[in-house]
Amino acid sequence: MLFYEGMVSRQRRWMLYLLALFFLGWGFTTYKEVFLGLILGSSIGFFNLWLLQRKINQVGHAAAENVTARTLGTMSRFAGAALAVVVALRYPEHFHMIAVVIGLVTIYFVIMIDFILHHTRSKP
Repeated sequence: MLFYEGMVSRQRRWMLYLLALFFLGWGFTTYKEVFLGLILGSSIGFFNLWLLQRKINQVGHAAAENVTARTLGTMSRFAGAALAVVVALRYPEHFHMIAVVIGLVTIYFVIMIDFILHHTRSKP
């Protein structure tokens, strides 16, 4: 379980670093719509990452106790992504749609990069 908690901590830290970078981009560049789209998508993606990690933790505890576990909350993550897209469609002058979609998938890139880095560093 210690490995999982470390992985969760690293992934959350990397998402916060990315969000800070997007806020700096929004504040100091002329690409306001793009960075606002990245901020919106990454914020919803970060919430989805938190939901996924919480559900995986619950399923792990249920499996350890031989209890039937609930689902992984796919519908709530889809609803969050749909909310981000609806907000971007409603306010296209503030949010760049492609940047919102890229922001939504940044969590998966963070997960993959974290796995690759940790896997290469932990080899003897």
